[in-house]
Amino acid sequence: MQQLMAVPSCALQINGSFQTHFISESFNHLKTSLSSAAKPLFKELQQLPIKKVNNVSETMKNTSGKILDALVNSMFKFVDQPLLPSQKNFAPVEEIGSLVEINCTEGEIPPDFAEGVYIRNGNNPLFGGLKSAVSIFGQSHHSWVDGEGMLHAVYFKKDQNGRWIISYKNRYVETETFKLEKHIHNKPCFLPVLQGDASAVLAALLLNGLRFGAVNKYFSNTNVFEHSGRVYSVTENYLPQEVDISTLETLSDWDVNGAWDRPFTGHPKKAPSSGELVIMGTDAKKPYYVLGVISADGKKLHKADLKFKRSVLSHDIGVTQKYNVIIDHPLTVDIQRLAMGGQLMKYEKEGFARIGVMPRYGDAESVKWFEVQTSCTFHILNCFEEGDEVVVRGCRALTSLIPGPDDDVGFNNKFEWFSEGFNFAHHTKDVSSADDIFAEPGYFFSRVYEWRLNMVSGEVEEKNLTGTEFSMEFPFINDQVTGLKHKYGYTQVVDSMASSTCGMGKFGSLAKLYLEESYATTSAEGKCEELIKVEYHKFEENNFCNGSVFVARHGGKGMEEDDGWIVTLVHNEETDVTQVHVIDASRFGSDAIAKLTLPQRVPYGFHGTFVSMPSQS
Repeated sequence: MQQLMAVPSCALQINGSFQTHFISESFNHLKTSLSSAAKPLFKELQQLPIKKVNNVSETMKNTSGKILDALVNSMFKFVDQPLLPSQKNFAPVEEIGSLVEINCTEGEIPPDFAEGVYIRNGNNPLFGGLKSAVSIFGQSHHSWVDGEGMLHAVYFKKDQNGRWIISYKNRYVETETFKLEKHIHNKPCFLPVLQGDASAVLAALLLNGLRFGAVNKYFSNTNVFEHSGRVYSVTENYLPQEVDISTLETLSDWDVNGAWDRPFTGHPKKAPSSGELVIMGTDAKKPYYVLGVISADGKKLHKADLKFKRSVLSHDIGVTQKYNVIIDHPLTVDIQRLAMGGQLMKYEKEGFARIGVMPRYGDAESVKWFEVQTSCTFHILNCFEEGDEVVVRGCRALTSLIPGPDDDVGFNNKFEWFSEGFNFAHHTKDVSSADDIFAEPGYFFSRVYEWRLNMVSGEVEEKNLTGTEFSMEFPFINDQVTGLKHKYGYTQVVDSMASSTCGMGKFGSLAKLYLEESYATTSAEGKCEELIKVEYHKFEENNFCNGSVFVARHGGKGMEEDDGWIVTLVHNEETDVTQVHVIDASRFGSDAIAKLTLPQRVPYGFHGTFVSMPSQS
């Protein structure tokens, strides 16, 4: 699953803000579930002397902090989450240090490839890997989307003679919580909060908030994007971090000149023509969903509370020439559900799903909502206007692999749950209404899907665009056609057998989608479907890709939409070697035109981008 969401990277964690009312409510609930061994410690905390002054003294803060640290150290034990042999490339790596030139190459980089930097983000947990915290409350666990962000960058630059100089560097994204754990404490401090026994998760939220003022770490591990000449790393539970693209040094948080004070989507979109950046932020407390439009120069912000009545984990947002496109599916975050013994995050299979279309500078009242079949869509391929319709295309599954099964499923069954989810079999019933999570294999199976939303009649037409041969995720396009009608799209293709064996998502090939070429076929259920043409680029056995992006030919505006290259990381699990593959998008089924061997292994991660950097010489 590491790859199927970043899902995503995944907004995949509860927002870092910590409110006084939540501390109070959680504390009262937690007291009722404490064992007799823990109650005296909390009683001691409650009896700490409170000085009647406006500002608590530093001495008091330090004393309380030390008591809380002692409490956590005595009651909680961090343990490593084991990795199977088939999961070894999900393990973290160290920073390599200085920039390393790449000399081991197969093939050649074409002369009209753009000078610039390919950067891929992904989780690279501190202190050896993901953890669980064991205590008298039970266990809480890091999810597969947790872990500190690490940027892996490949620099493409020409010398004065036009010869390519290619180099590699990696570096952690140093958020405030990274600095706290790595540089100040040099050990795990934040208790995991996304999965686990309800009392353990509630205790973790409470204690993290009391100790650090944030209920979870700021991982910044999902994506990298550029706006107004600056580059940012982001995960949607916090603000983006600006990064120096030359050194990968983390500079500062970006709050749009103080105008944005909440989580920030991992998938902002540039509006066609204007260059404005459309963003959104979801939260576990009201306002649940706020949309923003940032000016092309990065200085001004239009902001609108869309007045959602539930907290949803919405990972992506779409744009057209005139509209913003909003995904509202039933993957919810609910503190009250957690307090009642349920999951903090849960896919509500009986819940509703809808897609909203909003004028660029609209508000909650201006959104036109379309009810659609209940499903889970983490990633949008593209959106555009066609006549009276707004067309939305994305990767759609019948359930969510985040955060995982209910925690009363044991470790072995958790592996089985993930394993069966990747092992697609033809459906004979509606998985979304099945009571038994093991009843139907392939519940993570994701197909490229299309919704046609008629802005005049209010009607919706929805259908699959791809079949059931392969599950597809992490869609991408030539960024020049974002928000516009287009011919081609691309996805990473799940290797269902390898993913099922591993219990984590692995991508054994890439797909090119011919969106204007279709054919009629009959589905496994006997239904007639009109599917699009798909071409595949397959890697060698036990080679898997991630972080794929389209790089347009330098100066390629006005040329064919597929005039460019796919750049992707490919890891060989037999040799434990990672390469960068450069694939001609117009000769998609052919072998890569260049393969660059990196100086160290790169773990599987999430999203990548390419930032052009024309030579100054």
